[in-house]
Amino acid sequence: MAVTEITNLEFGKMVQAAASKLSKNAEFINSLNVFPVPDGDTGTNMTSSMASGAKYERNANSTKVGDLAAALAKGLLMGARGNSGVILSQIFRGFAKGAEGKTVLDAHDFAEAYGNGAKVAYKAVMKPTEGTILTVVRESAQAGLEKAKQTDDIIEVMHVIYEASTVALKKTPELLPVLKQVGVVDSGGQGLVFVLQAFDEALSGKVDKDDSYKPDNAEVDEMVKAMDHKSVQGKLNPEDIQYTYCTQMLVRIGKGKQVKQKFDYDTFYNYLAKIGDSLLVLNDDSVVRVHVHTEHPGEVLSWGQQFGDLQTIEIHNMVWQQEEIMEHDEEEAERSETPIDKAREASKTKPETAVIAVTSGDGIAKLLKSLGVTHVIKGGQTMNPSIQDIADAINNSGAKQAIVLPNNGNIFMAAEQAADIADIPTVVVHSKTIPQAMTALLEYNPEASLEDNQSNMEANLSTVKSGEVTNAIRDTEIDGQTIKKDDFMGIVDGKIVDTDPDLKKAAIKMVKQMLDEDSEIVTILYGQDGDKKTAEEIKAAVEEMDDELETEIYEGGQPVYPYLISVE
Repeated sequence: MAVTEITNLEFGKMVQAAASKLSKNAEFINSLNVFPVPDGDTGTNMTSSMASGAKYERNANSTKVGDLAAALAKGLLMGARGNSGVILSQIFRGFAKGAEGKTVLDAHDFAEAYGNGAKVAYKAVMKPTEGTILTVVRESAQAGLEKAKQTDDIIEVMHVIYEASTVALKKTPELLPVLKQVGVVDSGGQGLVFVLQAFDEALSGKVDKDDSYKPDNAEVDEMVKAMDHKSVQGKLNPEDIQYTYCTQMLVRIGKGKQVKQKFDYDTFYNYLAKIGDSLLVLNDDSVVRVHVHTEHPGEVLSWGQQFGDLQTIEIHNMVWQQEEIMEHDEEEAERSETPIDKAREASKTKPETAVIAVTSGDGIAKLLKSLGVTHVIKGGQTMNPSIQDIADAINNSGAKQAIVLPNNGNIFMAAEQAADIADIPTVVVHSKTIPQAMTALLEYNPEASLEDNQSNMEANLSTVKSGEVTNAIRDTEIDGQTIKKDDFMGIVDGKIVDTDPDLKKAAIKMVKQMLDEDSEIVTILYGQDGDKKTAEEIKAAVEEMDDELETEIYEGGQPVYPYLISVE
C-alpha cells in the first residue's frame, strides 16, 4: 500500500530513529578517521548534533511538519559540533526552508526539501570537496527528485534516496585519494547514510517506537553527555539553574513488588516531561533507562517503581556541582591572573575585546591567558564545542566585541556560525593548533580594530610549525609511512612524518624534520600521557642538533597527544 504523505507523527519517528541510529553507530563512524589516531570524533559529533536536533523536535508544540523541521534545524544548529555536525545542520536548515509552512509533506515536497538541503550545505562550505558528505547529499537528493517525478509513494522516494546515498558513499574513495589510500569511506558521508537509513526504516515500518530506543550503556552515556555538556559551565550562575537534580534510573519492566502499571512509553514519558527537562527515556522489552533534570527526584523514582523495580539510581545536585565548578574556576583564575587581569578586576571593568580560545588542558589554558586570552572554552579533539557553547561564551563575555581562536580545523565552521549569531561583532582567527594560537596572540593589539587584529593574527599563523605525537590505533599506510598499531607517530601540520615504537624517539625524529636554518625557538608542551622528565630528554636531544636553539618546556595537560611541539 502506497504512502503519500508524511505527517507530524511519521516525521517525529524518522527524527528519533535517526538520532538512535547515529548513537548506535558513533564508534564505527569514528573508526573511519583517515589518520589512525585516537581522536576520531565525526561519529561523536554527528550523534551529539542530531541528539540536540531530536530534542528540539520532540519539544516543539506543533502538528505541522514544517514547524517540526524548523525545530529540528534549530536544535541541530545550536548543538552542532565539528564540521560534520555543522554540515548536517545546514542540510536540515535547507530542508526546513523547503518544508516551511507545510502541514504534511508529499513525495514531491520531501524530495524538494531534501534537495534544497543539499544546496544549502554546499553553499555553507567555502571550498566544497567531492568525496565527502557533500557528494552523498547531492547525489542522493538528485535521485530523490528524479524518483518523485515518477511516483507519489513517499516510501519509494525515500528508499531511492537511501540507496543512492549508499552508492555515493562507496564512490567517495575514488573522489578523494586519501580515502582510497587508507581504505575507508568518508566518515561524514557514512553518518548521513545512517540518518537516511533510519528515515527509510521508520517510514517503511521496519522500526517501531521501541526499536528506536535500544542503544547500549556506552551509547546512552554519550547521549546523556550531549544533554549535560556545558563547555562554559563556569559562566552559569547556580541561581539560574531551573532544576536542581540530575536524576538517572534503570527500571526492570514488570519486576518487583510495587508494579502497578503495564509499561507504555507515551504514558511513562509524558509524566516525566511534566516534572523536568533534559529528558531521555530509552527502553527495550525488559528495561527502561531514564535521565531527567528535576526538582523532585523522589517522584521520578516512585514513578519508575510503578512499572518495575529500580536496578540502578544516580542523583546529582547540579546547583552544588556548579558552585564547586565556580569556586574551582575562581581559584584557577586567581592563580593564573596577570597584573593586567587583577587591575581589570579591581576596577570592575570588562574587556573591550574578548579573546576566546578553545583548548583542553589546564596548563595550556594558563599559557594562553598569559598571552592575552580572556576566556577559555574547554574542548578540542574528541570534545568539540557546539555552536551554542561558543556563542554563549561570546555573549556572556561582557565585552563589546570578540575574537575566537578555534585551535582545531574541525571547529572552524562551528566558530564561524557562532560568530554569525553572536550578539556582538565577532571574528574568527583560523588557528588549527595551540602553537598557532600562541603565535597569533603575539600579534594581538588591544588598541587595534577587530579587523586589523584578525588580519595581523592570521598572517602570523604561517610562521610556526606545529608537531604532535600520539599513538596509532590501527595498522595503515598513509603519507608514505607504514604504520603499525600502537606505534607512535610524529605529525607535523597534519602530515605524518615519522613513526617509532618508542615515544621519545618518535618525538625526537619529528623535531629533526621540523628544524631548518631559520629555526630559533622550540616549545614542548607535555600532556596527560607525557611527563617532564621525558620532555627534558627531548629538549637535550634537540639542543644537540643545534646548540643555538632556545627550547622551552611547559606542562600542557592536554589529552590524546603526550607531546605538542612547535618550531618557530
